[in-house]
Amino acid sequence: MTDVDINQKLQHPRRSLGNRHRSQAVKFLKISEKSENLNWAEQSAKQAVLYDFTNPENWIILTKIKIIKGDIEGIRAVLKELFTILGRDPELLSQLKDINLIKNGMDLLNAGLKVDPLDPDKWAKEVVGNDEETQKFKNRVEKLDLRDIRANILFSRRIERLRDFNNEELFIHLSRIILAQRPSNHETWNELGKLHERRGEFDDAWFCYDQAQTYFPTIKVRDRYKKRMEAKMDGGATIPWKEPIVKNRVDFLKKMQNMSTPKNFRGNLEDEQEQLENDDYLKITTLRKQGNLSGAFFLARQLAAEGDEEAKILVKEIMEEMNNGN
Repeated sequence: MTDVDINQKLQHPRRSLGNRHRSQAVKFLKISEKSENLNWAEQSAKQAVLYDFTNPENWIILTKIKIIKGDIEGIRAVLKELFTILGRDPELLSQLKDINLIKNGMDLLNAGLKVDPLDPDKWAKEVVGNDEETQKFKNRVEKLDLRDIRANILFSRRIERLRDFNNEELFIHLSRIILAQRPSNHETWNELGKLHERRGEFDDAWFCYDQAQTYFPTIKVRDRYKKRMEAKMDGGATIPWKEPIVKNRVDFLKKMQNMSTPKNFRGNLEDEQEQLENDDYLKITTLRKQGNLSGAFFLARQLAAEGDEEAKILVKEIMEEMNNGN
C-alpha cells in the first residue's frame, strides 16, 4: 500500500479495526531496531488511518513513523491527506511548501488537529452556540472542496451538531452544499429528508429521500415515505399528496448541479462551460473529464427525470464512477 492509497474508497470509520491496527503499529515500533519491524509498524499505521480517519492517534503514530524513517515525501503525503479530509483548505496546503517536515511535521499535524478536531463533539464545543465561530464555519463550508468522501462524512457530522442545537436553517443550507459535492452521501440525504418531513415540507422531503434511495436502493426510504404520506391522516381525512411533478424534480436537480462545484474551483471552468451550448450530453462528458462527477450526476438525473432512457443508464455509470473513487 502506497502513501497515496490512504485516500482509497473508505466508507465509514471502523474504530475497532483502527484501534487494532494502531496497537500493532505501536508494538512493532517498540521493537524497531530492525528496519523490517519499522516497515511493519508503518503498514499497520497506514491501515489504522484507512479504517478510522477520525481518530487523531492514528495520524500521529503514522507521522511519527514517517519522521523516524526520514521519509519527507511520506510526511507530506500524510499531511495532505489530513488536510484533504479537513476540506482541502488551500491555506493549509500552502503551509507544506518550504518547510522542514522532519523537524516540524509533527507540530504541523498537531496544530491542524487542534484547530480543526476530527471528533465532531470536540469540534462542537468550540463552535456550536458561538455565533461568531458558527458564521466562520458557514463561510468556510461555502468555499471548501468537500468532494472527498471522508471530508463529506466529517462535515456532515459537524452540521448535525448544529441541527441538534436548533440551527435547522443553517443545517439545511450547509447540507445541500455538502450533498451537492458528494451526492452518494445517502445518510445525510436521509437526515435532511427527515427534517423536511418533520417541518411539513413534504416535496423537499421527497426530493431528499429520492436521492438517498437512488444511490442506496436497498434502504427504501422514498418508498416508506410515500406510504406514510398516503396513510397520513388529518382529522380523519387523508391528506392529498402526490409525488412532485417532473418540472419540480428537474428544478431541484438543477439547483444541486449548480452547487456541485466548490466556489474556489469555479473560475477555471466558466470559459469551457460557455462553449458547450445546449448539448447536455456534451456537458456531462465535460463535467466528468473535469472531475466534477457530482455535477455530471445531477445533470444526468435531470434528463432521466424527464424520461430519457439513455440518461438513466448514464446515471448508473456515474454512480459507479463515484463509488470507484475516480
